[in-house]
Amino acid sequence: MASLRGIQQPELSKKLFKIIKSENHAIGAYESASRERISIASQISDWGEATGDDSISDISDKIGVLLSELGEQEDLFAQNLEDYRSVLKQIRNTESSVQPSRDNKAKITDEIQKLKYKEPQSTKLVQLEQELVRAEAQNLVAEAQLTNITRQKLKEAYDLHSAAVIERGEKQILLARHMRRLVQLLDDTPVVPGDVRPAFEHSAQARQILNDAEEDLREWQPSFDPIHSSAADMGSNLMPASVTGDSTLEPSVMEGEDVPAQQQVESPQAVEKREISGSTVVQGEGYQQQEFQK
Repeated sequence: MASLRGIQQPELSKKLFKIIKSENHAIGAYESASRERISIASQISDWGEATGDDSISDISDKIGVLLSELGEQEDLFAQNLEDYRSVLKQIRNTESSVQPSRDNKAKITDEIQKLKYKEPQSTKLVQLEQELVRAEAQNLVAEAQLTNITRQKLKEAYDLHSAAVIERGEKQILLARHMRRLVQLLDDTPVVPGDVRPAFEHSAQARQILNDAEEDLREWQPSFDPIHSSAADMGSNLMPASVTGDSTLEPSVMEGEDVPAQQQVESPQAVEKREISGSTVVQGEGYQQQEFQK
């Protein structure tokens, strides 16, 4: 079914459709890694208990807790990537909705050329040329909307993506450092047969390491600089907010929902043409972070 949707995608949105699909596979891999990591955490704890060595049992149990938290962070990373992927969908949907206006303009232009060749005196030429003016006006607004949404949403998408990568990396480092503190508590001094190892004396210290890790995760804050965006200057119809008019895009396009490829970016009523000195001027319409929480 996914392959069929890919075939049906307009030419303009096919490449981004493929990227979004590939990202979905990558997100699935991170979710799978999260489940495996949590499972391994449980297994390492069970194994340590089965050794009959109190020191190993205590340390392995707490290592399992940290490994489990690493798995949870992997799942959080996958969720954040899904948010980034949803933003890319908004660009794809806009590309899909612009394609019909491009196709319509090209179709009328082709018809005019054919008619000029076959019937240069045909009265239908005037009608087609008027249709071409309307099609060009629609396409002009559609292309402006496309470049506006592409720049804004690309910036927003990779703001989310890079922030997610940084959060994941910093929290993994944090947990790994505490894991190294745990491992340091285990005495690995060789013994000869018959010797009895002293009782594990660092249980309280090991518990404190887990408490420290929990507190560090709770107090973690982003350490990166925010990315500046001029998104506030764009209206809901993907044009500068300083320009007034009706919205030309369906809400589903701007919200990132899947839309039919045939959906037009705008209706003819969305574009107002004024004849000034014999030239057509297109008057467009009113141009209109997620915090990562543990």
